[in-house]
Amino acid sequence: MRTSKNITTTESTWVRWTLTAIALGFIGLFLVLPLAAVFTEALRKGLDFYWLSLIEPDALSAIRLTLITALIVVPLNLVFGVAAAWAVAKFDFKGKAFLTTLIDLPFSVSPVVAGLVFVLLFGAQGWFGPWLQAHDLKIIFAVPGIVLATVFVTFPFIARELIPLMQAQGTDEEQAAIVLGASGWQTFWHVTLPNVKWGLLYGVILCNARAMGEFGAVSVVSGHIRGQTNTMPLHVEILYNEYQSVAAFAVATLLAVLALVTLVLKSVVEWRNARGHGPSADLPLEPLQQSFAITSPASPASTQ
Repeated sequence: MRTSKNITTTESTWVRWTLTAIALGFIGLFLVLPLAAVFTEALRKGLDFYWLSLIEPDALSAIRLTLITALIVVPLNLVFGVAAAWAVAKFDFKGKAFLTTLIDLPFSVSPVVAGLVFVLLFGAQGWFGPWLQAHDLKIIFAVPGIVLATVFVTFPFIARELIPLMQAQGTDEEQAAIVLGASGWQTFWHVTLPNVKWGLLYGVILCNARAMGEFGAVSVVSGHIRGQTNTMPLHVEILYNEYQSVAAFAVATLLAVLALVTLVLKSVVEWRNARGHGPSADLPLEPLQQSFAITSPASPASTQ
């Protein structure tokens, strides 16, 4: 059987150097230089002022709210992403294409529009506004609205990482596990999850980064209440609009560090996959059989 091999391009040396220089120039101009400018401006008044900008009460409140939002949003999207990917990749049902389209919807809808939708639904003059007021429930201009808006803009990330991966793997291993007597939960835990764990981690990393850095939808539903509903991106905007540029850049460095950490984690996941530590394409049946023997009265291990 013929196997494909890497084909080395035959462009001349000057073409390769030109393309490399263009790529490095764009990276330096649009990535390295802006990041350097952020940190330079943040430290312009010294480390003491930088530290005071981060521990100021409104800044701490913004950092705390950003972390709380991420801690709520990421697990919710994790459950939804795994369930949606499993349903789309492993089963055939009516409306499957429509479900896939809905999963992609936040990619095409402006975050500002998403925020306005939640205002229309849960605002004081919205569809459910009078009922919420009658029961003393507050969603818009409060933490629940921020969480809902963030969930909307981030829920495709995990599902979209897992769907093509699960589709490529097929259902042979799950069917083998079921034949060996595994329950649905055992099949998911011992077969499906190990095969997609790196894709799942990759999706969680991207989802968390977007949740902590979301601006448009959160800006609409938050009300910009200092010390209460401002996340880090909103706090940076307020400081900058008040001409406190150094303090704004100081808080912005936290978001920049988050972006760099996300990039490093993404590279580590890709490196481990390239090294062969990612999902295995073939799991031997004997370990599967041993895992499921306890609950499989028909398995050879349980009849001996």
